[in-house]
Amino acid sequence: MNERKENPISLTAASSGTVSLGGELDVNRLGFGAMRITGDGIWGPPKDPAAAIAVLRRAVELDVNFIDTADSYGPKVSEELIAEALAPYPKDLVIATKGGWNRPGPNQWTHDASPAHLRQAVEGSLARLRLDRIEVYQLHVPDPMIPLDASIETLANLQAEGKIRLIGLSNVTVEHIERARKIVPIVSVQNRYSFADREWDNVVDYCERNGMAFIPWFPLGAGTVAGKLLERIAKAHQVKPMHVALAWLLKRSPVMLPIPGTSSIAHLEENVKAGSLRLSEEECAELTGIAELAS
Repeated sequence: MNERKENPISLTAASSGTVSLGGELDVNRLGFGAMRITGDGIWGPPKDPAAAIAVLRRAVELDVNFIDTADSYGPKVSEELIAEALAPYPKDLVIATKGGWNRPGPNQWTHDASPAHLRQAVEGSLARLRLDRIEVYQLHVPDPMIPLDASIETLANLQAEGKIRLIGLSNVTVEHIERARKIVPIVSVQNRYSFADREWDNVVDYCERNGMAFIPWFPLGAGTVAGKLLERIAKAHQVKPMHVALAWLLKRSPVMLPIPGTSSIAHLEENVKAGSLRLSEEECAELTGIAELAS
């Protein structure tokens, strides 16, 4: 009955370990994704701005020192709330933002990774976040109408101007990453990924081989078969299924940096607890095999 005592659940993101961003910044491996602190359809302000601010402040109290956002979340709203809640920022807090989308309306996204738009996006994010330099700036998605090299060269120029410290990519293939790395060092990649959604396994492996952080978005996605397995393992550990899903991600690769997002302090605290959950090799193997079961 005491077999789980060696694996106490801790309410600090520091229990997840750390990952390096470009060999320059070390952050705890449980971050916070700030998309959901906006309104419905990722549009406009949240119904309760004070609650969103409270969640951001609680995240920092729990040793979350990597917050991921984008100018398109709101649009602009997420960045503004982060600044309102946390500026002036703690010294070790890394805020990563992104650009490359336009937002014509709720749940609507249109590409724009043109040099002019990206430059305007970086300037806007600097102002909203009240920063002189963005620590990690990510191309949100390659634009099919704009050569990737043109987008990356723009970010490299902004880095040379001191407006960006480190550059990351999002929603990309290995080919995209390799093309970008010929122009400028890439420190992170953010793609959709979870234990039940392994489409980008090759990108995770590429990032691990090349010392880049991998930031999975939608990290708690699961189908029916996956959900049943999560529940069984969670029951054995006396935790919630989302703890198990996040713990598998952390076990999957040392460069994994999950950013589960929420507008609830209770959910935030539940997510942070996952950093201290240690799964057995047998449990990890079962979860790793779920992609075949669910297909």
